[in-house]
Amino acid sequence: MNVRLVARLLGLIALLIGVAMGFSLPWAFPTLGHHTFITPDPDFEQRGALGLVGSMLISFATAAALRWIGRNESGRLFRREAMAVVGLSWVLATILGALPYVLSGTARGPAVRTFGADEPVMAVNHDWRMWIEWHPLAELETPEQYELVEALSNSGAIGLTPFELGAETGIENVSEVVQQIRGLSPRWQWVLIAPDEEITGDRREKNYRIRWVPMTIIDALFESQSGFSTTGASVLSELEDPYLVPHCLLFWRSSTHFLGGLGIIVLFVAVLGQGSAGKALMRAEMPGPTKEGSTERMQHTAWRFVYIYCGLTVVLAAVLALCGMSVFDALCHSFGTMATGGFSTYNASLGAFANGFGQELGATVEYIVMIFMMIAGSNFTLLYLTAIGQPFRLAGDTEWRTYLLFIGGFSTVIVCFGLFANDFGDFGSALRYGMFTVVSVITTTGFVTADYDAWNNFGRGAVLLLMFVGGCAGSTGGGMKVIRHVLFLKILWLEVERSFHPSVVRLLRLAGKPVEDQDLRRNVLVFFGLIFLIFAFSWLTIITLESESTWGGSADHKLVDSASAVAATLNNVGPGLGTVGPTRNFGHFGPISKLLFVWLMMLGRLEIFPILVLGIPRFWKDR
Repeated sequence: MNVRLVARLLGLIALLIGVAMGFSLPWAFPTLGHHTFITPDPDFEQRGALGLVGSMLISFATAAALRWIGRNESGRLFRREAMAVVGLSWVLATILGALPYVLSGTARGPAVRTFGADEPVMAVNHDWRMWIEWHPLAELETPEQYELVEALSNSGAIGLTPFELGAETGIENVSEVVQQIRGLSPRWQWVLIAPDEEITGDRREKNYRIRWVPMTIIDALFESQSGFSTTGASVLSELEDPYLVPHCLLFWRSSTHFLGGLGIIVLFVAVLGQGSAGKALMRAEMPGPTKEGSTERMQHTAWRFVYIYCGLTVVLAAVLALCGMSVFDALCHSFGTMATGGFSTYNASLGAFANGFGQELGATVEYIVMIFMMIAGSNFTLLYLTAIGQPFRLAGDTEWRTYLLFIGGFSTVIVCFGLFANDFGDFGSALRYGMFTVVSVITTTGFVTADYDAWNNFGRGAVLLLMFVGGCAGSTGGGMKVIRHVLFLKILWLEVERSFHPSVVRLLRLAGKPVEDQDLRRNVLVFFGLIFLIFAFSWLTIITLESESTWGGSADHKLVDSASAVAATLNNVGPGLGTVGPTRNFGHFGPISKLLFVWLMMLGRLEIFPILVLGIPRFWKDR
């Protein structure tokens, strides 16, 4: 293993990450960084900007140190070094990408969780920004006290004025009840902030509120990896308050999708070339079971992917802006769409635009995004051939036709069962929400316009199955890829036929042509086996590690909820079911579980092997 060569290339990756952070800085100015439907905060986002600047300096220092270690090293990049660079580059990107969240003090969520009047209120124990645990607070004594705490928990970080709190709960002596709660224990005094305390001089000064806690380092690693792996899972509870999550950090959060969409290495090879090393690097990172191309054409291929990717991103951003989105929202959602990531700038995800624009224009935005999600889930090589006048290559592709068949078939059954179960008001709504959800999940984008967790059991089960399908090979989509399912079913059928006709020799065929590559056949079977083993191990680990309080009021469903959490992260989908459903997040999981999810997201994005080999001692030995 040529460690010095690996270090030199990783230094360039750190430099790329640091430069990319600089593009988020202008959005700290309120004239640029603001939501479509929310009045912009007139103040410069100093906290977010300082976090980004500090992160850039650390990234540049890391780049300089790694380049110094690898100085004068120009050896050949073999397969092991290429896999090490790819795997470690994503680890490095995750760590550097997490710095802005930590250095800016981005708030992750309220310090309490409520599960019902009969259950104890849980408070977070925040240990040096590294470790969090949930512990029960002193028990509330009256229903009024619980109602008040729940109202403040649902009010966000801004809280409520005494008048608003009284109107919300119907309690006349609000201040008296608050003092009763704060008198229960010192921990309650820390959790529940009253107006008479000395707080920072902002608009919250006159409000009762629940304390919000900053992201831990593990939270930040989770959010960073979720962005780079284009998963879209989050630990953040409030995205619409710039006091908690500055606009410049929301833009950085979406920018990690943009960087991770086609892969950090693809962008790296496109810009810097690296000759034969570029081919080895791209083969190790690009998704899908087949990677072809000559050394001479590899940089050209990388640039071709970048042109298509950036071009479609710009077109989508322009169309969304014409629909009425602010430039900030249009860019962030175009990043999330073309990267099949799913990070939004609103708590309600893409569904917020139906509320803000109205149902008609909101539906138009959803259909536009749905079309671009389908494009992002298609093979980019075939998209390029279509763009240069060869559309029949795309239309005749077995994988792409199967991809459309999956979308059409699952949409049909979800719409039919949903109408039968009264999940939708009418056929138009069923088609709109059902098809959008199917496209969002199969492409592993994870945008949400409807709470599919409230659908009938068949619909929820169909969504869970779709998480394991994924987009096409050579797309930005995650998951297992449609082509692997096609090949796996063909291999399975041949083996079944061989069981009763052992003397008959049948060739594995794809699009009418024989597949003679035995390595491809073996790789498909090994990949399915590894996915099953990793899923089973992770699922058992989560249900063993997590306490009953993790599942809130749905502890009886923890087997399904934990399975969906593992599936959603391993397949880079984002939202799952139940406690990690489309209206929830991953913030309530313990630190070990979050680190496991980080590992799963990385495995899913790089299709297992470049990450798995990093833990094998023999991989690091000299040749």
